[in-house]
Order: sequence, then C-alpha cells, then structure tokens
Amino acid sequence: MFNIGSAFLHTVAFLLWIICLPSAFCGDEKVERFEFSEIAMGVRARIVVYASSEEEARTACKAAFDRIAELENIMSDYRPTSELMRLCASAGAAPVKVSPELLNILERSAEMSRRSDGAFDVTIGPMVRLWRKARQSKVLPSCEEIEAARKLVGWHNIEINPETRMVRLAVPGMQLDLGGIAKGYACDEALRVIRNLGISRALVEMGGDIAVGDPPPGKTGWRIEVANVAKAEHERTFTTNSGVRWEFKSTGQGQKSLVIDGCSNVGISSSGDTEQFIEIDGKRYSHIVDPRSGLGLTNRIAVTIVARDCTTSDSLATTVSVLGEKKGLQFIESFDGVSAYIRRLR
Repeated sequence: MFNIGSAFLHTVAFLLWIICLPSAFCGDEKVERFEFSEIAMGVRARIVVYASSEEEARTACKAAFDRIAELENIMSDYRPTSELMRLCASAGAAPVKVSPELLNILERSAEMSRRSDGAFDVTIGPMVRLWRKARQSKVLPSCEEIEAARKLVGWHNIEINPETRMVRLAVPGMQLDLGGIAKGYACDEALRVIRNLGISRALVEMGGDIAVGDPPPGKTGWRIEVANVAKAEHERTFTTNSGVRWEFKSTGQGQKSLVIDGCSNVGISSSGDTEQFIEIDGKRYSHIVDPRSGLGLTNRIAVTIVARDCTTSDSLATTVSVLGEKKGLQFIESFDGVSAYIRRLR
C-alpha cells in the first residue's frame, strides 16, 4: 500500500500540460504565470501560480514551500525526530498530545480505513520496512517475518481523542507510515496557503499528486497529462462523477498519455505498480503493500483519481490499487464527486 523506496513517491510520474498564454487579463488586472520548484518529501515539488507580479508570486510560493517543509517535519517516517516518529516511539505507553495537523491526517486516515475495511491502513509501517529491505536484498520476507509484522498492524489500534488531541498507539512496536496520504495533504495545505495570500489560480504538484485551484485565465480548467498510461495490452475502466473530461493523446511507439481536462478546485492522484516493483524468483511484487496480507501487490494495476481535494484523491488512489478493479470501482461509487481511471495488464 505504501512506497518501499520512498514513503512519499507514487508509481506514476505526472507530466503537467498547461495550454495557456504566459500572461493574461483577469478582470481588469493583468496576471502572469510563474513557476517554482523545490525538493520536498522525497520528490520535486512544483508550484504554478498566476499573479500580478513576481514578488507576489515568490512570496506566496515561499510560504507554500515553508508549509510543506513544516508538514514533512511532522509526518516523515524517515526522520527520527519527526512528530510521527516520536508518537511511534510511545507505542504501547500512555497517550501523546499531537499537533492539529497530525490529528487531522490521522482522523482522515482512520475514516478511509473504516470505509475500506482496512485496505487503507497507516499502521502498515512494520510491513513497509520488511519490503524496503526486500527491495535492497532481492530476498522475499519470510512467512515468519510477515506474520510478526501483521501482529503490529491494525488501524483499530490507533486511539484518538479529538477533543484533547491525545493519540495512543495501543500495541508496543507499532509503526505508522503516512506515505499513502501525506503528499496529498501537503498539496492541499500548500494550495490553501497560496489562496490565503490572495492567489486563487494555482497548482501544486508533488510526485503523483496534484492540487489545483481556480483555472488559468481564459480557461475552464487546468489540463493535466499523465504519461504513458495506455498500451494495446492494457484493459481500461473509467468512471466520471466530477465533471472532468478524459481523453487519450498518442505519444508514439504504441504509447498513449491520459489527458484530464477541466480540472478546477480538485485533487488528482495516481498510484499503482507499473513503474516501481521488485522481481524475485520470476514473480513481480509492487511497491504497494496490502496491509491485510502483508504482501506486495501482484495485480499489475494503475489508478488515477480525481476528487474534491488531494488528501482524498491520494488516499483513494492507494486504496483502489489494493482493492483491485472490481471492488475498487464499487468503493469509488460510495464517494461523491470522484472520477477514476483504472488500467490493468491483461
């Protein structure tokens, strides 16, 4: 369910395709397009804004990158001093008071876990660590190792008191991994910061997750391109409930990219096993681990989700990858305003 090599990197790399003039008039005000990028959460984070001046754009984007860095210090499972890792260190002991941000993402995670019956589970940390090791050693985890990790996994064992912001991990040795939701949450937060500084036409991209605000000037929405999503041997399924338009664009040599048009004030996320995987003894295992079995996925699936925000699209993309096409589509139908593209190898 989560990345073995990097807790914040999805499988499908996004290419952004924005067809618009570098400057345009918004009402009576002329705005220009500005783009900035930094490395954050293990990927290149990119922000595009339409602003009246470079100073306004730089100020807003700096504040957004600062917010992303703040969230990384809270939610990283690679930094021993992060708030998340300090909470994990207290597993089995007394409750710990957490920040509003960590409380919020744990509550959102618990809701996705409840609705998916455990297909999404941020307590998957012990399993993720096993598969990170397997990726390096090219040796599968033993049945005993997987079973030992499974005993430490279970979203019901996170006890949350929203009123006091106290959180307890009930089982000693529990480890949390927010790799299936944190980047989406960070994109949403960065977009919120930019909007609060007076810029509504903006896009934030981090790996396989994108949050967009109001459309570019003169456009009905942002136009997003997802690279190399379709070949003849792929079976594809669409569901559209969010008002966006899906189309394919030929990129040559039998490859096609997916274009999502009309995106406005939504989140877009991709997840799957088509790029990041390990092959051991002739069998291919995804970087996404099923928290119910403790095994890397073998179903050769890739998912793109459009939802009301990027926190939702990020966690849904991971969940649908684990559930598979049939159950995943049924699960998506329980959410309002969600569209999905699913492809699998025949």
